[in-house]
Amino acid sequence: MKPITILMIFIGCLAGSGCASAGSPSPTPQAKTANSSASLFQSAASAYERKNYPVALKIFTKLAEQGDANAQLNLGVMYANGEGVPKNASQAVTWFRKAAEQGYAKAQFSLGVMYASGEGVPRSASQAVTWYRKATEQGYAKAQFNLGGMYQRGEGVSKDMAQAVTWYRKAAEQGVAQAQFNLGLMYYKGEGVLRSASQAVTWYRKAAEQGVAQAQFNLGNMYYNGEGVSKDMAQAVTWYRKAAEQGYARAQFNLGVMYASGEGVPRSASQAVTWYRKAAEQGYASAQFNLGVMYANGEGVPKDYVQAAKWFYLGKANGWEADKAIRQIESMMSHQQIEQAQALAGEWWQSHH
Repeated sequence: MKPITILMIFIGCLAGSGCASAGSPSPTPQAKTANSSASLFQSAASAYERKNYPVALKIFTKLAEQGDANAQLNLGVMYANGEGVPKNASQAVTWFRKAAEQGYAKAQFSLGVMYASGEGVPRSASQAVTWYRKATEQGYAKAQFNLGGMYQRGEGVSKDMAQAVTWYRKAAEQGVAQAQFNLGLMYYKGEGVLRSASQAVTWYRKAAEQGVAQAQFNLGNMYYNGEGVSKDMAQAVTWYRKAAEQGYARAQFNLGVMYASGEGVPRSASQAVTWYRKAAEQGYASAQFNLGVMYANGEGVPKDYVQAAKWFYLGKANGWEADKAIRQIESMMSHQQIEQAQALAGEWWQSHH
């Protein structure tokens, strides 16, 4: 899984300034200064939200140069994103580092991301781990997730699945959806933890309910196979559909299969074709093959050998074993039809690669 990356403006109370509350004592001169800085920060944040980047940049710069960690972080974000200033990763790193060295967890995380990606600094997995760890010590969930990934892949640290599980769990318990999915996958595979289909279902569900398409697909599979839950084809369809509607090709294909077989839904060849086509257009080989079969048999679409051959050719090109189907369909086609199908397949290939 890809690590969580930045970049966004972090809006909140000025670091170290506190927030005034109703009925508080009259501010001291120091408090007045802090409140003034807090007011300036909020002005910058508001300007940023309105996309008035020049104003936001000016104020963040002023506060950052005065040593405010939150402003330093946000100034780094603006340099990283090229907002109100030419994109400059090295300047982003400079400001992230200043805030990180003040112990600001979000900046420590952001600096770790820059080291992990090699943006603005030479790529260094070990430095990424160092800064992620500093942020995790403050409970920063995104850093916990990324640190888990470093342990899972063995980047900057020795590969350690148990440590990966530990950090994924910490992030998952704070609601990081991708960490919930990864933890479910670790339970399903028995990596770093005893294999448990029911625990896999628990964590897949948490991620699926937050809209993670892979988790929705995997949860659908758990219902389809009866792993960790009672077998339930209707529930399988529900979760396949959620993932499919987000464009997840494997789920689109599986949903097509469910419609073709009438499992969990009333059988519908036309719906099967619809979902096969969506996956096929993304280059999913098995969907391309099945769509070819639907055209060859005239199921859900008018029978069309040219279209059938086109999709068989594409399925084969994407790694599906389609030679037998191609021989069969070509035996029923004229030379002109074969050339037409090949041309259509070629056009599709060129437009998708």
